[in-house]
Amino acid sequence: MSETLDRAPADITPVDITPVVIIGSGPAACTAAIYAARADLKPIMVTGYEQGGQLTTTPEVGNWPGALGDPSGFDLMNQMLEHVKALQVKLVYDLVTAVDFTSDPKVKQLTLSSGEVLSCRAVIIATGARARYLGIDLEDKFKGKGVSACATCDGMFFRNKEVAVVGGGSVAFIEALFLANLCSKVYLIHRREGFRAEQVLVERVNDKVKEGKIELLLNTKVVSYLGDETLSGVELDTKGERRQLPLQGLFVAIGHSPATDIFKGQLELDEQGYIVTDPSTTPASATSVHGVFAAGDCASREYHQAIVAAGAGCKAALDAEQYLLGIA
Repeated sequence: MSETLDRAPADITPVDITPVVIIGSGPAACTAAIYAARADLKPIMVTGYEQGGQLTTTPEVGNWPGALGDPSGFDLMNQMLEHVKALQVKLVYDLVTAVDFTSDPKVKQLTLSSGEVLSCRAVIIATGARARYLGIDLEDKFKGKGVSACATCDGMFFRNKEVAVVGGGSVAFIEALFLANLCSKVYLIHRREGFRAEQVLVERVNDKVKEGKIELLLNTKVVSYLGDETLSGVELDTKGERRQLPLQGLFVAIGHSPATDIFKGQLELDEQGYIVTDPSTTPASATSVHGVFAAGDCASREYHQAIVAAGAGCKAALDAEQYLLGIA
């Protein structure tokens, strides 16, 4: 592409180093890979263990422009990954377990779970976020035994059973609607009176409420889990009043935490663990280390939307290209 890309630090031969490595495989990572490949940056994508990211667990995506028919997140991410592969992006099906961004300002090193070390000039971090749980007693015991954070993954195990979803945002409403088509009854538990979900989802849930498939439990918190080997119910607190609710399954949909643990001590993170960038500047995706860029849910507290992550991936790839050209 440019003479700048063909040069490597004196102590590293060109064969040892790649221009850019993308960490992740969700919408931000795939978009970054597509733009980087089209710019002839010869990107490598380290996919992580969950290829396609958290969007693959979404039963339907009704707000992706041009994707009529509400495709599943799984299908949408498959299409993105096929696009990436068609551009000859090298995919490494492994997990980055450690990084070194500080020893050499010209070279970034990524250690994989296999022990292999990748060296590169620029890094685009698009590691996304992990599901957040309630953090109450016995939660770890019942994970996979009645407690889940993914209705798409585990909903089929609860066909014709009574379950609950905890949360008040769009994800919780999507989970509840998905489960309402499988389960005999779905309780939607929310600690407040109002919802943060999209209005169209609120209306669809209200329709299910009228049908008796969903029941809303507002101003209510789950305070403990009940059961022996598997979940048999939960204890609820509604404005100070306690009661037990028999259940076979509970799905937690209260948001996500950024998947950024491996970057502690290497990059500036905010108090919640998100990678610090400054969207008001150029390059907008730049982190505290020159040549390291971040995109998607790992760097955004405000917008957890696939289309926003994809746009951020585009910006990160453009920023990385400028960095490699010596412009930024």
